[in-house]
Amino acid sequence: MTDLNQKICDVFAGLVVRKDLVKTVKGNAIVPSYVLEYLLGQYCATNDEDSIESGIQTVKEILAKHYVHRSEAGLIRSTIREKGRHKIIDKVSVELNDKKDCYEAQFANLGIKKVLIDSGTVKQHPKLLVGGVWVIADIEYEHTEDKDSSPWILSTLKPIQMSHFDYDSYIKARGQFTLDEWIDVLIQSVGFNPEYFGKRSKLTQLVRLIPFCERNYNLIELGPKGTGKSHIYSEFSPHGILLSGGEVSVPKLFVNNSSGKIGLVGYWDAVAFDEFAGKQKKVDKALVDIMKNYMANKSFSRGVETLGADASMAFVGNTEHSLPYMLKHSDLFDALPEKFYDSAFLDRLHFYIPGWEVDIIRGEMFSNGYGFVVDYLAEILRHLRNQDYSDQYKKYFTLSSNISTRDRDAINKTFSGLMKILFPQGGATEVEIEEILKFAMEGRKRVKDQLFRIDTTYTDVNFAYFDKVGKEKPVATLEELEYPNYFHKTVSSDDADLPDLQVETTLASAPLTSETNVTDEKLPQEGHLTIVENQRGVSYEELFGPYLKGVKHITITDPYIRLFFQARNLMELLETIVKLKAEEDEIVVSLVTVEDELKGDQQREFFDKIQNEMFTVGIKFAYSFDNSGSQHARYIVTNTGWKISLDRGLDIFQQYDMGDAFQLANRNQKYRACKAFEVTYIKLSS
Repeated sequence: MTDLNQKICDVFAGLVVRKDLVKTVKGNAIVPSYVLEYLLGQYCATNDEDSIESGIQTVKEILAKHYVHRSEAGLIRSTIREKGRHKIIDKVSVELNDKKDCYEAQFANLGIKKVLIDSGTVKQHPKLLVGGVWVIADIEYEHTEDKDSSPWILSTLKPIQMSHFDYDSYIKARGQFTLDEWIDVLIQSVGFNPEYFGKRSKLTQLVRLIPFCERNYNLIELGPKGTGKSHIYSEFSPHGILLSGGEVSVPKLFVNNSSGKIGLVGYWDAVAFDEFAGKQKKVDKALVDIMKNYMANKSFSRGVETLGADASMAFVGNTEHSLPYMLKHSDLFDALPEKFYDSAFLDRLHFYIPGWEVDIIRGEMFSNGYGFVVDYLAEILRHLRNQDYSDQYKKYFTLSSNISTRDRDAINKTFSGLMKILFPQGGATEVEIEEILKFAMEGRKRVKDQLFRIDTTYTDVNFAYFDKVGKEKPVATLEELEYPNYFHKTVSSDDADLPDLQVETTLASAPLTSETNVTDEKLPQEGHLTIVENQRGVSYEELFGPYLKGVKHITITDPYIRLFFQARNLMELLETIVKLKAEEDEIVVSLVTVEDELKGDQQREFFDKIQNEMFTVGIKFAYSFDNSGSQHARYIVTNTGWKISLDRGLDIFQQYDMGDAFQLANRNQKYRACKAFEVTYIKLSS
């Protein structure tokens, strides 16, 4: 139990569950996580190990006895017949039989149809009519000679979702967590271990929740396979539905004009489209036209009648090319079907999640800590749909007048959604509000930047905001900073090279021109470098190369070279020094660090191995410990008079799988996502 896990259990007693328990109880039950967590929440919402073990066994017994596997449906039907009555867990959908003027239920796994269900139950749970609902139901069997009657009788039906919650208690409890703690609570609730994500990556994960708490929010996420794009929409909430790309039609989504039956947008809070990308996919143009109108105006037509709905839409799909390839040769919407590759449709998207920034999900990234029973959080988010937080930045910041109404609405909706998720109680500081506003603007700017490429009728927009004193603060996307040669199509060319890292001559965060690039061919110069979270293309060679050429003695001061990954970072820096020096030269490298109180022997073992290995290639590595407690700064000093100040030391990369020999990030630093960090280059003497 970490301090955070203990705090979660204390503050939200009975409303949280250990997230690894879902895998423990799931077995071969093909059910959404919220169904399993509903059961776990009944029996395992505690941190008492004995109660958890007992609860796990109870849930397993419930699933074994009552969950209907399709392969065992015949056995369950026989059980119902023999016993006369049996409780089951299954997905149920309902249709109106207009010839008999009655509602009939169909059980997905049990395989029975035309089971009578009373109209009161249908009115109470209208989602039974569209997409179906997971339920706990009592089924009875009574044989009848009437061929038109079903022997199956639905005795009771209870949807698997929370019946009530105390919102005021939720708000009060939120105030007991710092922002960083709260973000980690939410990340654990989604099912991930926050230790494997940086702040920006965590916000990216949380943006996926906005369709559940913001009405008529239009989100797209395109990126590589395996990043968990559709997980939220299929597993997280009973108020969202995930459709595969081929299942979408006008009657299913909006309205059936012949029957008058309203489609999915009338019943679900979030409708997500999986496998949305694919240039060759056939798409009904009429569907695209209706979607454009709905996404812009929150309404759609049924003959002469106009209907409204508040379902949000999320589009997720896989990209076919790398990020620099798309920026150089096409655009970031390149993978979409031709009918959706339409500037009017794309302009209605409020946020573009950069899926290429999201790590491919690995086993160790799943959480074994405590988080909300997802159904509880789903109900909270649904309650927040009734509130509007979009104006909370206006007392501190003003958007540029150059930003259009549609862009402004998109920014406001994303900002409102994130504020609901992170600060439902209010009280955000100016700095916290600014961070969320910039993130919201970046997501909309990513959409608009691509529209410039697709449709020349769009005019350039200055995505910037002003603080209280009138200082303008421009917003840039990460891909704009990483690939300026490709991002700005007026600069790109067929033989353009990837841009080099850039050093600023002032303490500013925006990169300067190519004249200040750090390359091996350039002379070292004083300056300051800022790298943002998730930026790639960074390596020790580019950061330090020009400053380490021709040196005879290097001193590395870093109190945090203790654990394996920190020693590996040191080894990679020494590899860089070996690469830069002449083969016949020798260089002395001295490390000053702090001895680990618990694993000092292992730490020395790392250093001794490095020392022995480096000696064979002309690097005389020595280490010493400064345990005075006064050592906090991290820097590199050379005998040629350069000091390189490192606010994070050598620990600039986010976690990656060091044991995977086939992962590029494991073999080449440039393919690793970075943490946010800064480097200052200072000339001490000539």
